[in-house]
Amino acid sequence: MIKFFRKIRQNLLSEGKTGAYLKYAFGEIVLVVIGILIALQISNWNEDKKEQVFEREILEQIRANLIKERLTLTHIQGNFEKAMASTEKILTASWTQQDQDSAQYWLGAVVMFDRFQPLTNAYEVAKSKGLDLITNKQLRFQIGAYYDDELIAVRQSIEDIERAFRRDWVHILKQEALEVNFKQSIVLKDVTVLQGDAEPANILRLNRGNFSGGHQRILRIIERIDAIIKLINQELNN
Repeated sequence: MIKFFRKIRQNLLSEGKTGAYLKYAFGEIVLVVIGILIALQISNWNEDKKEQVFEREILEQIRANLIKERLTLTHIQGNFEKAMASTEKILTASWTQQDQDSAQYWLGAVVMFDRFQPLTNAYEVAKSKGLDLITNKQLRFQIGAYYDDELIAVRQSIEDIERAFRRDWVHILKQEALEVNFKQSIVLKDVTVLQGDAEPANILRLNRGNFSGGHQRILRIIERIDAIIKLINQELNN
């Protein structure tokens, strides 16, 4: 094709048609420029398409991770609610024979901990590529706030319960427990250690705040998860 155009230009020059030659040369340049622009546009379109596909894949992965985290956090929320309710039962018990029989199950619900490992792989990939790939600004902000702030805080609250277990309860269980079934029951030598100002009773009062604070954080982050999933669904359906 290039040889064909060159031959036309040479014929025009040899025939002394300078004006026609210049017009033809200019037209040829215009065609080349148009061809380059079209190629660039196609290239840009392909890049935009790749980014759109990548954004969709990342959002789908983040949504899948959020659904799994919601299930885990809902389970932990239930355990915290049992712990708070059981703490109140112990601290307000009249210690009838029925209360003494129930104490092992109440204590089993309180003297425990959960572990929570956030699923951040999809978010880390998005960060490495640049969060701007998430084109919805509101969604981008909520995802960033969830992973960089709220998730860290709720994990800290859950870990506080385990730290309290190791710091406050392990030595008491070694001294006072006859049988320990984790998250099920704890049989004590003497349930009176749960009464009055005995050390276990005081620890129950102190740990009550940890469970309450952690429970509130979990409720808030579940609301955030639901809001993000709703936005992701809307974005993927557009």
